[in-house]
Amino acid sequence: MKKNQKELLLEQLRKIPIVQLACERTGISRATFYRWKSEDKDFKKSAEQAILDGEALITDMSESQLVSLIKDRNFHAIQLWLRHHHPKYNNRVEVTAHIDNLNRELTPEQKAVVEEALKLASGSADSSQGNDTNNTGSDEPNNQ
Repeated sequence: MKKNQKELLLEQLRKIPIVQLACERTGISRATFYRWKSEDKDFKKSAEQAILDGEALITDMSESQLVSLIKDRNFHAIQLWLRHHHPKYNNRVEVTAHIDNLNRELTPEQKAVVEEALKLASGSADSSQGNDTNNTGSDEPNNQ
């Protein structure tokens, strides 16, 4: 009988990938579900796949409903689709700033931080550690 209960639970998870609801619909406690998952590796794998299948089903249904709303000229549905499927309509953040003393020289500490950041960004931090040569790509001597 336990095998049949497990199959019924997996079937429910494929329809609605919410453990609480699947358990309620099959009359199985959540504790029992999680015990089965911890004791039975095959059940755990099947339950995880059933939840993924259920999530795919819900996603398909949601997209279908969204397309229906778009056909009905629902502005919010149109806006949602465009924001998530067209780069022109993505959310953007604009940053503006006023920088004083743009031509001010960096302190030696600031220069060291910038050089280290550039090394890390270029991926050469590992190959240049312990090396006192100038790795900035310029022909100027290293003034450290």
